[in-house]
Order: sequence, then structure tokens, then C-alpha cells
Amino acid sequence: MNDDHEKQEVYIDQGDDYSLEEVPSHARRGTFSLSNVTLGVATAMFFMQVAGEIAVNYGSMNAIITSVYATLLTGLLAMGIGYISAKTGLNANLMTRGLGYGVSGAAFTSIILAVNFIIYFSVEGSIMAHSFHAYFPSIPIWLFMIIVVVGIVPLNWYGISLLEKFQKYSLPIYLILLIVGITIAINIDVPYTENWLNFMPEESTIGGLALLSSIGMINGVVGSQTLLTTDYTRFVKKDRVKFGAFAVGFLPQLFAFFIMGIVGSWFGVHFAESNPGVYMVAIMGVWGALFTVITQVRINVVNLNSASLALTTFFARIFKLKPGRVFWVVMTGLISLTVMLLGLVDNLETLLTPMGVLLFSWTASLYADIFIVKRILKIGPKEIEYRESNLPAWNPVGPIALIMSSFIGIMLVYEVVGPILSPIAAFVAALISFVLHILLAVITKGKYYYKKNERGYKLD
Repeated sequence: MNDDHEKQEVYIDQGDDYSLEEVPSHARRGTFSLSNVTLGVATAMFFMQVAGEIAVNYGSMNAIITSVYATLLTGLLAMGIGYISAKTGLNANLMTRGLGYGVSGAAFTSIILAVNFIIYFSVEGSIMAHSFHAYFPSIPIWLFMIIVVVGIVPLNWYGISLLEKFQKYSLPIYLILLIVGITIAINIDVPYTENWLNFMPEESTIGGLALLSSIGMINGVVGSQTLLTTDYTRFVKKDRVKFGAFAVGFLPQLFAFFIMGIVGSWFGVHFAESNPGVYMVAIMGVWGALFTVITQVRINVVNLNSASLALTTFFARIFKLKPGRVFWVVMTGLISLTVMLLGLVDNLETLLTPMGVLLFSWTASLYADIFIVKRILKIGPKEIEYRESNLPAWNPVGPIALIMSSFIGIMLVYEVVGPILSPIAAFVAALISFVLHILLAVITKGKYYYKKNERGYKLD
């Protein structure tokens, strides 16, 4: 089978998502249309719920500080890796191949992304189901969960083109209903009537362990938003790379973490409820349910898209299974439904803090390779190589750094060495991953960055 036929087979299999290839010039898109897609992520109620949960559990000021932290850090990280993605046309997984992981090593990182976005899909779907249940309490919640999944799955069968159209036409409706909801909430009696900025649970203070716990919780979202950016910046037109990295990488984080974070904290404190699907229905009735539906469909088509792409990459490489992305869209929906029905998303902190460790470790190793290993130490090829014909299945540098740093980070999360380091486990893991990745690249002398052939270690 020749290369042209193989490439065409990939395109047919992946629709317009190019999950196993760089995005070609003819498929590049305008910055505005891509920003519109990423705003579908930024407008998610998930950000409102996380901020509301932080505010209710740790106080309003800690929630605001956490929102500012998440906005700045995610924006900078996403803009940096988004710039590389826009230049190369590669998503996080394809970049990972040539950044110290090898083809199979990178495929295994896809499982991290898949689990991450399945969690997000499940949380967002649960919010929507609870919104329906709040309006129709006589109908069991499990039935609404099934309806949510069955309704969203078909929207992901046609790739990024349909995402663009859906996000474009639903955004004005979303903004109008959000403004209406805030206006009504301002003028009605709420459980907490005092100045929301002064809210602080007993035994909590501004800063200290409460703030660190808040940051530890949000780190799972910071890591995923950073890597998710590459799914969309890779479509930026080549003559708009710098602006595209800013518009698609940084600006959505401003809306997601800061604006929606403040809104979610305000609602959470005033209504003593972190689930937007519940308090929006209490405020606006059927219009609140409609608002929830529009918002959650906007984000969950993106979550489902990213999770299915990750599963496509993993199973195509590791098990040589290529049933088509539509199959993995359906499978992702079924797995997410199972997670929802089992109630595994009821404690966000328990899920997000370990995910923060994994995602921070992965991101740190990529940055170590891009900016230190390649640019300063000049190890491996100058450009990011992703083609399977030029790469070994495994490069021990990235996987070892990721596994070891994540293992230590997870141990810290579960307080194996005490409670103090648990909230900052993601930072510790990221630092270990960054340093260890560089050391391993030096020790192995970069020979695993190339596929071995009869002429030695070099690109074909």
C-alpha cells in the first residue's frame, strides 16, 4: 500500500479531524471560527460548578484568587503549546510522539485525555440531567441521563464542521439567557443575602490550606484546557499563527475561568448550591432548563469529540483497531453514561486533583522537550517529528518521566507523606517530570528520537 493511499485512508476514517495526520493547508480555518468553537468550552456550566463548589467549600475570596490563577496559568500554557500546534498542524498526541515518547508511548497518553474528557462529559451530562429532573421531579434521574447521552452523540458524527455551525448559532441564545438569569437572580430573595464576597465557611481562611486545596482542585481543569487547545489551534491558518495562538489559546480561558468563575462563585454562595442545573431552573423555570440544555450541548459536543479522538488514536496504534471515529463516539457516550449512572461524578475534588497530577506531568514533559531538549541541548531532530516511519515505537524518556512523576504526585494526593503536600501535588509532579525528562534525554543521548535502520539512528 503506498503512502498516498494510506493518507487517503486516514482522511476517510477520521472525517475532517485529522487525528492521525497533521492538518493540511487546505483544511486550515479562520481564527474567528475556531475561537467560536473553543468558546463552546469556555461557556460550560462545568466552570460555574467548579467555581461554585470552591466558593461554598473554601470561601468566596479563595474562589476568586483561584479563578485568576487558573486564567493566567492556563492562558499562558495554552498559548505556548497552541503556537507550536498552529505552526505544525499537530494535536497534543501527535506532538507527543516526537517529544520524547515515540509512537506507542504517545498513544498511551491518549488514555489520559480520554479519561479526562469522559469525566467532563459525565459531569456536564449530569448537570443537564439534574436540570431536567428539577423541572420534572416525578421522572427518574437515570432516564434523563440516558436521554442526554442519546441526544448528544449524533452531533459528533461529522467532526469539526458541525461543531462550528452549532456553536455559532447557539452562542447568542446562550448569552441572552445567561444575562436574563443573572438579572432575575439579583432581584429575588436568595438563601444567602449578605455580601457574597465576605462568605467564608467555618474553620476556613483566605489563603493557606484552603487556597491550596482550591488550586489543587482547579489544576485538573488547567491541565486539560492546555492540551485541549491543540485540538483547535492546529487548524489555524499558517499566516495567522501568532494571533491564532492568542485568540484560540488565551482568550477562551479568560471567559472560562475568570468570567464564568466569578459568575459561578456568586451563584454558588447566594443559592448555597454549586450545581447550575439546579439553581438555573429555580430561577427561570423552563427557560432555565433550556439554558442548561444549550450550554451543556455546546460543551459536551467538544468533550465527546476530544474523548473519541483520543480513543481513536490509542486503539488504532496499540491494537490496530480502526472501526472509525463514529464507533468511538458511541463508545465514549456509553462509557460516560455508565459513569453518570454510577454517581462517580458527585465529588469533583476527588476526580480533578489526581487528573491535575497526570496532566501537569504530561504538559511539563512536553515543555521540557520543546524548550530545553530541542532548543538548548540540541538533542533529537530540530522539528517535531510525528511520522510513524521515522519514529520508534517507544522512546523511554517521556514515558518514564511521566510515570515516575505521576506516581509520586498521586502518592502526595492521597497524603501518603502527610496532608501538607496534597494540594500542591500537581506542581511537585510537574517539576519532577520536567527535570527528569531532561536528564533522561541527556542520559540516552537522544538515540530513541529516531527510528533505527541500517544506517544508524536517523530520519528516513
